[in-house]
Amino acid sequence: MDKRPTILVVDDEYGVRQSFNMVLKDEYTVLLTGTGEEAIDIFTKSPVDLILLDILLPDMNGIDLLEKLKELDPNIEIIMVTAVKEIQTAVKAIKLGAYEYIIKPFIVDDVLTVINRALEKRNLMREVTYLRGELERYHPFEEMVGKDKAMGEIFDLISDISQSDGTVLIQGESGTGKELVARAIHNLSPRKTHPFVVINCAAIPGTLMESEIFGHMKGAFTGATSTTLGKLEIANKGTVFLDDIDSLDVNMQAKLLRVIQEKEFERLGSTKVIKIDVRFVAASNKDLQELMSGGNFREDLFYRLQVFPMELPPLRERKGDIPLLLNHFLEMQAKTTGKAPKYFSDKAIKALMEYDWPGNVRELQNLVERLFAVTKDSVIHLKDISSFSMSKREIKDMSLRDAVSLFEKQHIREVLELVDGSRKKAADILGIHRNTLLSKMNELGLKSE
Repeated sequence: MDKRPTILVVDDEYGVRQSFNMVLKDEYTVLLTGTGEEAIDIFTKSPVDLILLDILLPDMNGIDLLEKLKELDPNIEIIMVTAVKEIQTAVKAIKLGAYEYIIKPFIVDDVLTVINRALEKRNLMREVTYLRGELERYHPFEEMVGKDKAMGEIFDLISDISQSDGTVLIQGESGTGKELVARAIHNLSPRKTHPFVVINCAAIPGTLMESEIFGHMKGAFTGATSTTLGKLEIANKGTVFLDDIDSLDVNMQAKLLRVIQEKEFERLGSTKVIKIDVRFVAASNKDLQELMSGGNFREDLFYRLQVFPMELPPLRERKGDIPLLLNHFLEMQAKTTGKAPKYFSDKAIKALMEYDWPGNVRELQNLVERLFAVTKDSVIHLKDISSFSMSKREIKDMSLRDAVSLFEKQHIREVLELVDGSRKKAADILGIHRNTLLSKMNELGLKSE
């Protein structure tokens, strides 16, 4: 695919068209036409980044054509080409949305300077749109952490595939860091200076999905009061991350498959073909092959996505990374809040390593954020995590005696915390004698905590 910007030259003089072609062809893809009608036809069928538009055309006025082109794509940059006697008309064109005007006969360096500025503005507008979306997102952490063998293999795979443009399918339980892996692939790739755009397929209502992905023209549907860029167009030359792709309905899957294969699409309400150069990374926490067998996921899309398949391990299978992650998240909280660093005691770390973490790394991160905020001491002790809920997976194989002991231990911790460690007050609340409480604490191993 030719990645050079495309410039459409619209001028009824053959010599002028050829002059522009000679000046521009080495750096740009150049399309030439001498009429307004043909310009509209080319513009609706081919990707165009900038237009050089003559004010006087044989079949229509250049101002009228400017307005029609702006209706088709308000973001297109148009430079008017004019004679000295038409400067007033050119000024009017700028008020109607033209970027600039150049005067015939033109000076090559001046033309190239204006074109470069116009293209920079177009790229900047795309970037601004992208950044506005990114500012609404919260990134819980910026780097991947782990020394487990399985994570080492993931790191190696990320490095290997980052230089390719092949699609990636990341599968794993919720909270295992699929978006983080996708960002790492992007940040190590040649596309790293271009946008990384997230499309959260589960969070966008089905009725809005097409507009969100492809964009729409003004009036394309009720409520479409202006033309809006879709996320695919914003992501041009970058990476698109399709999170929870299993949430897409089958019809939308078919449309997405075409985009991945052809790298082109049309905005809603438009017939203009927009070509894109993006890499696709998709993620799912569901078994896509199981969804395929039930007719809920397209087989052709599945195999098109998994050029590079990745399976992320759950946290319970790499518990050796828990101390690293705990320290990492504590450091992140200290940096974010500007507060003094905090640490977990050995007993607290041991208890957290025994937990099954059904919510994976995300659950651990949320816990650290909560404990950092509410713990007064610089060290987070076992008693500080007494309200930490054990999962059903953790207790399902316990005997009744063990389950009761676990409940008693957690409840006594919470009461003691409530009364700042006063055993007398705790015993009163629990409805038992102080000596009974001391005996129970010894039995449960709470005396020294």
